[in-house]
Amino acid sequence: MKISVDVDCTPKELRTFFGLPDVEPLQEEILAQMKRRASEGLSPEDMQNLMSAWMTGATTGMEKLQKMMFSAMKPSDKPRG
Repeated sequence: MKISVDVDCTPKELRTFFGLPDVEPLQEEILAQMKRRASEGLSPEDMQNLMSAWMTGATTGMEKLQKMMFSAMKPSDKPRG
């Protein structure tokens, strides 16, 4: 038997449904700081270092999430029943 369910909602509604935090104010603050620093003369090297640090953290977090999901999908060694 196969059951499909389509849910039509916005990303914000989905985050609220799952109880995830609203990060929109944080995103706005980070963008405001980046704009301020860029207008104050942030050097290309500074921007590259900043983006590199952010991407490294995001990549590490994503790898941990993938490992957790794959380990959860592995069949159990314990006999059923």
